[in-house]
Amino acid sequence: MKTFLKILLTALAVIILANILPGVAVTGYLSAIIVAVVIAILNMIVRPLLIFFTLPATIVTFGLFIFVINACIILLADSLIDGFKVSGFWAALFFSILLSIFRSFLFSLLKEEKHK
Repeated sequence: MKTFLKILLTALAVIILANILPGVAVTGYLSAIIVAVVIAILNMIVRPLLIFFTLPATIVTFGLFIFVINACIILLADSLIDGFKVSGFWAALFFSILLSIFRSFLFSLLKEEKHK
């Protein structure tokens, strides 16, 4: 249930960012949900492989190359989904950074309080 809620929150973040950012467009709510699912799948499968193969660049840049990997994931999602368009690398980079911030904020609302 929590995974489904996280996907819906990510879709909400995608819709909000597509309305705010120039260069990013999503055609509807269903497309935003599909974008959230595809990004989750790409983050599970492709992102660890990209991080592994670009580990020297990531180490040299003190981890900043991860932002480039995130932008590549967004561009890959753009090529896989018809209802989601990103105009270029810089739009994808900015979108991925803001999406990470939005997701962190929204997911923090889901945290359950632990009682001692």
